[in-house]
Parts: sequence; structure tokens; C-alpha cells
Amino acid sequence: MTVTVDIEIEDEAWIRAEPEVEALVWRAAQAVLDAHEDIEGNGIVILLADDDSVQALNRDFRQKDYATNVLSFPSAQDPVGNPEGQIGDIALAFGVCAREAAEQGKPLAHHLQHLVAHGVLHLLGYDHQDDAEAEAMEAFEREILAGLDIPDPYAEPTSPEG
Repeated sequence: MTVTVDIEIEDEAWIRAEPEVEALVWRAAQAVLDAHEDIEGNGIVILLADDDSVQALNRDFRQKDYATNVLSFPSAQDPVGNPEGQIGDIALAFGVCAREAAEQGKPLAHHLQHLVAHGVLHLLGYDHQDDAEAEAMEAFEREILAGLDIPDPYAEPTSPEG
């Protein structure tokens, strides 16, 4: 089944920071989707937003009044299990993502693609509520990102000698 990935850019800061942001997001989402043959659903919407918008979503849907890097909203399966519906939506906050990338010494493009892959995995049912789930999800993220030539996002940063 073909899954569409619709990318909506609400905050132009994404484009100013990463002119190829749509291609980066699409490649990361597609890499996860390509690794799954049993997807039920036909579309994902990825919103590239500002911190205030993501904070409002986090507050309204999760009762957590702060901006976070990525939110995933899996679509509820309809009563007859129709696979023709949306898989879900993802929202990313520019300020939080840019700040994290800088703090971690990573290119924003790499951090963005990691968070997109993370969000898509959540839409597909992956989670990290316990250690075993977290290890499985992180291992899959590493595999997906390696295919995109992105270093392990969970590796300890190396400190420069000297």
C-alpha cells in the first residue's frame, strides 16, 4: 500500500534554517515506511511548527503545558478496521529542535530526521514506556538513520582531545 507523506510548514524558520527541509522530512519518513510492509493506513501529515503551536497541542492533548520537540498523534482505527484512513499526524517545534541540535552538537538536519523517524515509529505502534520497548525502538531508529548516513543519535558525544 502506498502511504502519502504530506508536509505542512507553519513556521518559515524551518526553511530559513534548512532550505531542503521538505526533502529531509520526506526521506526520513519514507525510510521508516519502506521498512514496514504491513502498514494499515494511507497517509501521514507532518507539521513543521513553532514552539507555541506545539506547546498548545501538548497542553490540549497531553495536558503538558510546554513545547516539546516532536508529538505524534496516531489516528484511531475506524470501527470496521478500514485501512484507508490516515495513519496519523506529527508536529515538530522549530525552537526546541534547533536548541537541542545545538546543545547536542548535531546538525539540525540530522536531529530533524531522527525526530521524524521517531515520530513515524510512534504512529506505527512503537513506544518507549519501558526499557525493553525503548531498546527496540532505539535500535530501529539507529538502523533507519544509518541508512540515511546519520550517526547514532544515542551515542555518547566524543570530547575533543587537548
